[in-house]
Amino acid sequence: MKTRLILVGGFLGAGKTTLLWEAAQRFAERGLRVGLITNDQAPELVDTAFLSRGDVKVAEVNGSCFCCNFQGLLDAVNQFRTAADADVIIAEPVGSCTDLSATIVQPLKDLCRRELVVSPLSVMADPVRLADILEGGTAGLHPSAAYIFRKQLEEADLVVISKSDLLSKDELEALKTRLAQAYPRADISAVSAMTGDGLDEWLNSVAVRSESGRHLTEVDYDIYAEGEAVLGWLNATLTLRGEQTDWNLFAESLLRGLSQRFDSIGASVGHVKFILETDDGFLTGNLTGKGDTLSIRGYAGTNSSARLTLNARVQMAPDALEEIARGMVASTCSGDLTATEVAWRSLSPGRPKPTHRYDHVVAV
Repeated sequence: MKTRLILVGGFLGAGKTTLLWEAAQRFAERGLRVGLITNDQAPELVDTAFLSRGDVKVAEVNGSCFCCNFQGLLDAVNQFRTAADADVIIAEPVGSCTDLSATIVQPLKDLCRRELVVSPLSVMADPVRLADILEGGTAGLHPSAAYIFRKQLEEADLVVISKSDLLSKDELEALKTRLAQAYPRADISAVSAMTGDGLDEWLNSVAVRSESGRHLTEVDYDIYAEGEAVLGWLNATLTLRGEQTDWNLFAESLLRGLSQRFDSIGASVGHVKFILETDDGFLTGNLTGKGDTLSIRGYAGTNSSARLTLNARVQMAPDALEEIARGMVASTCSGDLTATEVAWRSLSPGRPKPTHRYDHVVAV
């Protein structure tokens, strides 16, 4: 029996992980066995920690993107097929990746046609950034990073406007119209993981359709490489111990402090996210631009210990990002609260070197 594979791309901060969580729960409610695959340039991934808190099985492909580690993606897929007998696998590529149709979708259709049904390539787009991109702007990103954003939209089978609850009905319809004019080859939908609006419609579409990777796009790999390299990447995990601490207040102070620091030096934020876990619960923090994009969700209680996993993608040198993050953690840990590093890695992504790159759409 074939397994359905759903690829959900989109730029950093689009809300892919939250959508994957909600999608997995709804598929499970339908009696389907679901696997989730996360992807990043380094381990200690917030997405994996967050998704693993549910009942759905999660695998992580780290060290490079799916396109540059195609075998890693295949291994994760085969793990779910053999060990978990998965009906549906949802995979989330690195947010700064594009050219997915040529380097992931076509190879999967060609090499795994007996094992997989590949759903239409969904590309999620944050409505605020999307609106500026459609106006010819860069959404506060480096021009080469904005180029990646546009190429993601260009190759999509289905563009999914995320966070639709942030817009009025008229604003959403106007954005859909502009998007359809700019990218007429893509189907368009809108979802809100917060309210659930549009989620079942999107799921029903990707759960039955198989015309995937309909569009190939020309990608300038020099611009693509620069768009990734301008971002410093940081993945860190720390334990926090000491005095009784209100962790929700701690989390807001940490994220707001990072936001203010980045804004003060004009460093464009791709995405900053963390998960803070305690015996009483967990919370997540997200920053997808300037301070007004900051959000904290969940509850971690008040006690004396926590585990913090922090991921940051910000337009600056990795060592500078590391210095800011370390300093902000230290200043937020006032009094007798001590942070101990479990893992800490900062980097700048190397030039994409895909395992495969097809120049034609594979017929199925």
